[in-house]
Amino acid sequence: MDNVAIEEKRKDKIPYDYNKSILKNFDPREMAQNSGCIYDEEKCEFIVKLMGENIIVKYPSGDVLKEDGSEIDKYPPKTLLLRYLMNSKGIAPINKNITYRDVDGGNVYYNNFYGRCLLRLSKTFGNKLDKFKEVFEKIGAEKVSMGDIAYKFQFLNNIYVTFALWEGDEEFSASSQILFDANVPFYFTAEDLAVVGDVSIGTITKLAYSK
Repeated sequence: MDNVAIEEKRKDKIPYDYNKSILKNFDPREMAQNSGCIYDEEKCEFIVKLMGENIIVKYPSGDVLKEDGSEIDKYPPKTLLLRYLMNSKGIAPINKNITYRDVDGGNVYYNNFYGRCLLRLSKTFGNKLDKFKEVFEKIGAEKVSMGDIAYKFQFLNNIYVTFALWEGDEEFSASSQILFDANVPFYFTAEDLAVVGDVSIGTITKLAYSK
């Protein structure tokens, strides 16, 4: 691992450690109720379903692990899950979409979101619509009418995201849009949503290209 990657990982660890340290200040039963996640009182752990995969969050330590107990390498998704548990307000999906810019702070962080999520999505799948369709059919996402192809999927309990693509050609580059159910501000900030997009794209990319 090069020095840049090491420094990046160190920076990512700081918010994870901070959110771990404050998790104990929140009542686990309230977090379970507001997020809709299962809390096992005997094991003192939450079961959080992330895009169909069960993730374990220990309470009160805040350790975030795969279902088999193994470590998750990256810090941002672990931090995101802790913030989800602590910040959830129990608001059901509204079935109305909003853009990243519609979220408080979205205009401020839009350039980061564009490069980290929208550009990445269009570059990864903009000319591979068959792969895009295949992976979303695999996870049982709902096909919706938008762009050349679009799917709505459940990211976490109560959190629904829509990925849309416009295929590139000789004249225009591929483009994409990411929409969120309008209840998302009751769970995440604009900064969090960049991680939501990043984790989602990483997950479908891995599914699409894994053997």
